[in-house]
Amino acid sequence: QVQLVESGGGLVQPGGSLRLSCAASGSIFGINAMGWGRQAPGKQRDLVAHITSGGSTHYVDSVKGRFTISRDNAKNTVYLQMNSLKLEDTAVYYCNADLTTGRGVRSDYWGQGTQVTVSS
Repeated sequence: QVQLVESGGGLVQPGGSLRLSCAASGSIFGINAMGWGRQAPGKQRDLVAHITSGGSTHYVDSVKGRFTISRDNAKNTVYLQMNSLKLEDTAVYYCNADLTTGRGVRSDYWGQGTQVTVSS
């Protein structure tokens, strides 16, 4: 059984910052890429940032220069530092992990999500 548990969401004013964390636990042999997706009301879920096991990162254009993804491989944890937040960043943020379980099965997992609301 694998779990991804997010934390760090909340309410912030435009221009503010938040840091999200996500810890993966359970029967995990290894984690490949980890990432963060978000879903605003009435819209599809999109992956906005991801990071490989080697530390290579990728961001969608809308968050480049404002969001920074990082990971601690020893703790199976991924972080998303979000600065200069905008109203349009409001969404439920989901942690994602491409991992191999202890039984050798490679799958894609998502967390339960954490709400980020940017409002004045």
